[in-house]
Order: sequence, then C-alpha cells, then structure tokens
Amino acid sequence: MANFTTHIAVGTIVSGALATLTLAANVVAPENLVAVTMAGVLGSVLPDIDLKDSRPSRAMFAGLAIFFSFAVLFNAATQLSIAELWILWLGTLLAVRYGLHSIFHRISVHRGIWHSILAAVFCAIVTAIVFYHLLNKPAGVAWLAAAFMFLGYMTHLTLDEIYSVDVMDTRLKSSFGTALKLFDRRHFYSSVAMAAATFGAIVLSPPTRTFVDGLGSRDLWSGLEHRLLPTDKWFGLVDGPYLAHRQEATSPSVETSSIGRSAPEQKVPEAPSPASAATSESPNAQYVPPADASAHAIEPTPANGSSGGAAP
Repeated sequence: MANFTTHIAVGTIVSGALATLTLAANVVAPENLVAVTMAGVLGSVLPDIDLKDSRPSRAMFAGLAIFFSFAVLFNAATQLSIAELWILWLGTLLAVRYGLHSIFHRISVHRGIWHSILAAVFCAIVTAIVFYHLLNKPAGVAWLAAAFMFLGYMTHLTLDEIYSVDVMDTRLKSSFGTALKLFDRRHFYSSVAMAAATFGAIVLSPPTRTFVDGLGSRDLWSGLEHRLLPTDKWFGLVDGPYLAHRQEATSPSVETSSIGRSAPEQKVPEAPSPASAATSESPNAQYVPPADASAHAIEPTPANGSSGGAAP
C-alpha cells in the first residue's frame, strides 16, 4: 500500500487540478473554494482511518473530539456552572478522542468497509451535510465539496490498488483487490451497516438541483474549453500551442459562471437601445469575468437578481 506521504501528495495534486478548473469556471467564491479543496485533500487520506496507529486516524478523532467538546460546551453554557462546564468539556474531549477511537478500532478492520466505493459515497454525502447544515454553505457549494471528497477518496483507493501490483517481479500482491471494491464481501454486516448509514445520510443531505443543473450547463463546459489554452503567447512570452483568437464581433463567447443557475434566463427587451444591447447579459454577450463574489452563480444571488453585470 502507498504510504501517508504519497497519499497526501497525490491527493493534493488531484485536488489542486480540480480547484484550478473550478476557479477557471468561476462557479464558486475563492473563500469557499479553499474549504472545498481541503475536503478533497482530506478524502485522499481518510480511508486509512481504520488503521489504528495511522496519522489520519489520530487526526480524525482528535478533530472530532475538539468539535464535539466545544459543541457540548456552547450548548450548556447558560445552564451549568463554570466548574461543571470544565468537567463536561474535558470529559467529552477525552471520551471522543480515546473512548470512541478505541471502540471504533475494535469493530473495524483495515482494508475492510472503509476501503470501498460505498464508504466513499457515504463520506461524500456526510461532507455535503456538514457544509450545508453546520457551515451554512449554499447547497451547490456543499455538493461541490462532496465531489472533491469523493474524488480524493477514490484517489486513495486507486493508489492502494496500484501499489498492490509488483511491476518488477510481475506479480500481484495478496492485498490486490482489497482496496478498490464496491463493498466488503468478507464482512457482510459491516457492509449492511454502511449501506444503512449511507441511506440515512441521503435523507439528511441538501438538495442537489443546483449542483446537477450546473454540471449539465452547456455554457460551463464551452467556457472551460475556451479557456483551456492561451489565445496568444504562453504567459505573454513564449510561442506554443494556442487557441484561435476570439472574434470580437462574429463569434459568441460564453460565461463560465453558469453552474447552479436555477432561475430561467431573462428575456431581452423587444426594442433595446444600442448601449443596453451591448451591456445586457445574454448568451451572445462577450465574456467578461465577474468582478466580485456575487457573480458566482453557485452562490446565492442578491434579491434584485443582479449577478455582477448590468441589469437586464
């Protein structure tokens, strides 16, 4: 199996590549993109949570302990004395960090259910729930973070399978097939429990319409294709492969900030003035990157319907 350094290095590269595409598409505010990218990096090491002495396991339970201890503290802040709050906070911290950690590893097996596609789906949905319900992020951002988590998780499982192949000795190691699997056939009840937990998470998950509509946006993918290569010299200095120059008057360009736009496009007035026709947002308008976070269509838009451009 790949070691921790390899997992987090490759996971960071994959998450960084996805973050670059997301930034180019301009579908989410930069401050939210940082948290979304970190979800992908976390997913790349999360499967090793079932390895008792691994760094992901210790870090995960330490983080859970801190989160739940302060959640309990804030919830009981007005009901108990200071001494009682100290005891409650410290007790919760120790119970989760060491008690829950110990119980979890007694009932889990390394390369068991946590090394499966089913677990990847479960962790992705939980990520969406955390972003939506606890961090108060828009539904589109929550599912974007879930997608990053899922791809990071799958990167970990794929790396483990690759390392199960001994290329020099041209043989398969005994661990081959134990990481990238749909569910754990060796521990049937663990798979049933994970399936039940996944179903429960789906019930609590945020709506998916914003995210799905955004991924299906034709303008989104056309815009990414349009920005894939430079239109002139690379970095303004070096000649190389590049796309044809944008045609100012005859070739329509697209907005890449179209993911998650659920409201129908506004109709162009029947007799617009030349000035308003040049500035109004329409499928044939020249591409102009939005100036602020309000133009990110995956984010909530202002009540007046503006999205960083001129009013229709």
